[in-house]
Amino acid sequence: MSEALYQPERGVIARIRRELAEGSAALREAYEAHPSTSRMLRGRANLVDRCIVSLWKSHGIPDNVALMAVGGYGRGELFPHSDIDLMFLLPSAPDEDTRCRLTAMVGALWDVGLEIGQTVRTLDEALDVAAEDITIQTNLLEARLLHGNQPLFGEFGRRFREALDVRSFFKAKSLEQEQRYARHQDTPYSLEPNCKESPGGLRDLQMLGWIARAAGLGDNWRELARKRLITGQEAGELRSIERFLQHIRIRLHYLTDRGEDRLLFDYQESLARRLGVTATPTKRASEVLMQRYYLTAKKLTQINTILLQNYGTVISPDSGGAAIVINKRFQMVRELLDVRSDNVFEKHPSAMLECFLLLQQRPELRGMTARTLRTLWLNRKRINAAFRADPANRALFMEILQQRRGVVHAFRRMNQYGILSHYLPPWRRILCQMQHDLFHVYTVDQHILMVLRNVRRFTMGKHAHEYPLMTRLMLGFDRQWLLYIAALFHDIAKGRGGDHSVLGMVDAGVFCDQHGLDREDRDLVVWLVEHHLTMSTVAQKQDISDPETIRRFAETVQTERRLNALYLLTHADIRGTSPKVWNGWRAKLLEDLFHATQRLLRGATPQQAVGLDDRQEDARRLLRYHGLRHEVEEELWRELDQVYFMRNSAEEISWHTRTLYYRVSGDEPVVKARVPEEDQGLQVMVYTRDQKDLFVRLTGFFGKLGFSILDAKIHTTRHGYALDSFMLQDPGNQAQYRDIVTLIEHELTARLRSDAPPDRPGAGRLSRQVKHFPITPEVRIRPDESARHYILSLTAADRPGLLFSVAEVLARNGIALHTAKIATLGERVEDTFLLSGPGLSQDAHVVRIERELLEVLQI
Repeated sequence: MSEALYQPERGVIARIRRELAEGSAALREAYEAHPSTSRMLRGRANLVDRCIVSLWKSHGIPDNVALMAVGGYGRGELFPHSDIDLMFLLPSAPDEDTRCRLTAMVGALWDVGLEIGQTVRTLDEALDVAAEDITIQTNLLEARLLHGNQPLFGEFGRRFREALDVRSFFKAKSLEQEQRYARHQDTPYSLEPNCKESPGGLRDLQMLGWIARAAGLGDNWRELARKRLITGQEAGELRSIERFLQHIRIRLHYLTDRGEDRLLFDYQESLARRLGVTATPTKRASEVLMQRYYLTAKKLTQINTILLQNYGTVISPDSGGAAIVINKRFQMVRELLDVRSDNVFEKHPSAMLECFLLLQQRPELRGMTARTLRTLWLNRKRINAAFRADPANRALFMEILQQRRGVVHAFRRMNQYGILSHYLPPWRRILCQMQHDLFHVYTVDQHILMVLRNVRRFTMGKHAHEYPLMTRLMLGFDRQWLLYIAALFHDIAKGRGGDHSVLGMVDAGVFCDQHGLDREDRDLVVWLVEHHLTMSTVAQKQDISDPETIRRFAETVQTERRLNALYLLTHADIRGTSPKVWNGWRAKLLEDLFHATQRLLRGATPQQAVGLDDRQEDARRLLRYHGLRHEVEEELWRELDQVYFMRNSAEEISWHTRTLYYRVSGDEPVVKARVPEEDQGLQVMVYTRDQKDLFVRLTGFFGKLGFSILDAKIHTTRHGYALDSFMLQDPGNQAQYRDIVTLIEHELTARLRSDAPPDRPGAGRLSRQVKHFPITPEVRIRPDESARHYILSLTAADRPGLLFSVAEVLARNGIALHTAKIATLGERVEDTFLLSGPGLSQDAHVVRIERELLEVLQI
């Protein structure tokens, strides 16, 4: 039977489409004029109700079918671009006529412009699938009859409620939340959160409502307060949170004209403007908005924890057992720490720190009861100047820092419940503060806690396989908790203006004085905060194969204890910025700097520290290991000067020699590529007769293939050959490096044989972060300390072909490039080049080069 026979009368589809469009426009206009989330969400649900029922009637659907709204639509809340979930409920399998009418109606729903998800089920089928699938069960929990068979809908509701196992539903939804949190890294503080799915988003509110409805505890926040599951204040806060998140999502849908729930950088500034958020002297409007969002999400996760515990007490009242007394102030209930009276923190304010210490000392405790959390939150403001000055409280705080377990959990909890920001006043200024430096992916407070977590992991044997050297250094470090203090303070002055390292060392010094650290320990903490960026700067921006670089760094460090501490903190700090920033190449730079400085501090000469005295001998041993005869290296090495041996490791020298010893003066270019041991990039060596603009051609070739250059060593032999090596990385981490070794060798060799002009990398796409948070480029050329070469330092937003553009400018001005230190931090590059050229001694020439570089670095 043709479904066309069941189409509605001509004009019905057009009329309903028009009604839907006009109604949607009117709702948007009303919302823009007088923003009301309830009026908008209910108004859209009512509008869609009318359109769907009109289509239902026009299709002549039999009276025995019940048309149900489920999910969010069933709840009577429809965001501008939310999906519309429907269920056609039948008493038994449909006949051919009913099936065709339902199929035609579904098509008509799409024709009028409604994005629907629909199912057609009998009563028994609906109940069966609900019993097997928690998602379907949740959607049906909010079912609402739109039209049709009222008795059938009533029968469905009765049997659904009878079959619902509230305890199983509660456990399943709690587990579902844990899994959802894990997908979002267990944090609401990502720089581009999902306002629906991320921790602290709308889904948390919906989940609390589902459980309450399933357990018959109430249909709104006021009812939960009347049943004393939350306080009246918390009910008001939940409603305020709900409105704020609803406004965010509504505005996002209108802004993007689709069902977008992610607060991407692309939208944050426009969204802030539409929400009436304005900039401050120190923060963009988007930063003000996002800080408010994070604080809202933080508050929601607090109440979520409290309410879930209270739900569990009501739903499973028999799973606890008797309270176990711990001391006069605390007891254990259901493996949770509980205050023995509601006024414990009023009578004993020190107990606000003691509770975190008890969680560390008693592994049987999984957390705190809802009563304890609520009381803790309500009394947090008792942590004032007098509290902070009390020697007993200072001793408790230090004891928390010095525990063998649970330090990170304790500080995360103290941050979550407002204790840390009251005990450490400078912490308040970094709470939920964004960092738009394009390589930190966490707010400042969360980054600091991540660094603390990384330092702590060095103390644990179960993580020793990750970074064995770090674990060995940490286990040999006396008073490890000094590093925890340094981690807490290293970025605490971010966003104040000025050098945060200098400002932070002042805060750290005050803390150490107040908490009774002796002079030696205080000096170490303050020094670490002041210099927490020094080691990464030296490793990534300076030539660490130069003995003079190592000597200067050792003068800054002075002692091996400081070196160990700084290495541990630097390692933890870089890994705590973003998963994309840390890689094996960066780790190797830091490790090489550490070992060279350690040798120097232990009495080696600067040349011995960088291995110059032993490097050629070590390379010879490697050559013999690979089966090359004695003195086979001499022909090549006669053409290489000491600078080459300084800048390459023994292993690299051996690799170059094995490749080149039998073609030292050959006419054909030699290109070799390999994957280093850390397996996080591609190392390429190029050996050819020196030629004009060679570096431009090489960077153009690599740029066209989409590679970023992490490191470049440029060397010219005594007999006029270029011996250059590059460390490459695919910025998207999509490359299978071992699969493209042959391709690189073949294609680059062909390019070097030809007279074709340099490859010009495509413009490529800029990242969204760079588009919305541009970096003002900086360029500086200055003589090095030897006065033989010049150092070019540049900072800019990363983009495809950037190094090629720099190389073109240098070549055009007759500048020779000797080394390139490429430091890519997320979307930001901080590169350093060693240059030479006759014009660099002339100020006017230098100014012209700097100006040209600034022009090509502009986005």
